Amino acid sequence: MDNSSGVGVLDKAAAVLAALEAGPATLAQLVASTHLARPTAHRLAVALEHHRLVARDMQGRFVLGPRLSELATAAGEDRLLAAANPVLAALRDHTSESAQLYRRQGDMRICVAAAERPIGLRDSIPVGATLSMLAGSAAQVLLAWEEPDRLHRGLQGAKFTATILSGVRRRGWAQSVSEREIGVASVSAPVRAPSGRVIAAVSVSGPLERLTRQPGRLHAAAVVSAANKLTEVLRRAGD
Repeated sequence: MDNSSGVGVLDKAAAVLAALEAGPATLAQLVASTHLARPTAHRLAVALEHHRLVARDMQGRFVLGPRLSELATAAGEDRLLAAANPVLAALRDHTSESAQLYRRQGDMRICVAAAERPIGLRDSIPVGATLSMLAGSAAQVLLAWEEPDRLHRGLQGAKFTATILSGVRRRGWAQSVSEREIGVASVSAPVRAPSGRVIAAVSVSGPLERLTRQPGRLHAAAVVSAANKLTEVLRRAGD
């Protein structure tokens, strides 16, 4: 199938964005993925970065930029976010803990939706908060199903290990205790695109005194159920 629009520069820019859909890429990786000349790939990536359609991660690699999410939301096409608020509210009400939805962006994860526990001691993560991919159950989930080379790079400096991520894949959920912040525990599960790729993580988090040192025993089933509901929303939208 010919994907050419007849506007060469637009087709090349689209090729750069399509290459970054698979994850962070160096300039050399962009050249290999797009088959563009190195100067062309660099010029387009920098121009797209100027318009926030492309950004850089902490290692200087190119990643998809925040403007894409803003455009998707403005167009009403982001079905995940549209469905997330009622699902997170129901999860909060069921567990009596704060609930969040995270997406990965480069070497960080961003809270894109949240339902806060209304009263009492809580782990408050505001929408838009940027957290590390090196700690926390949501980071484990967002990394566990990555390709081996990206998984290996993601483990460098992480507070969790390859063995822990193997357990996450086996169970289908992750837990953390004082990993991201002392005294805070959390449980997370993956949200998948119709292709099966993990694109987000649903979490509940709260003080260790309530969630205990085995928070998965308390809340894994509810978190997995919430994540599966969002996965189903995306599956139906893709039919």
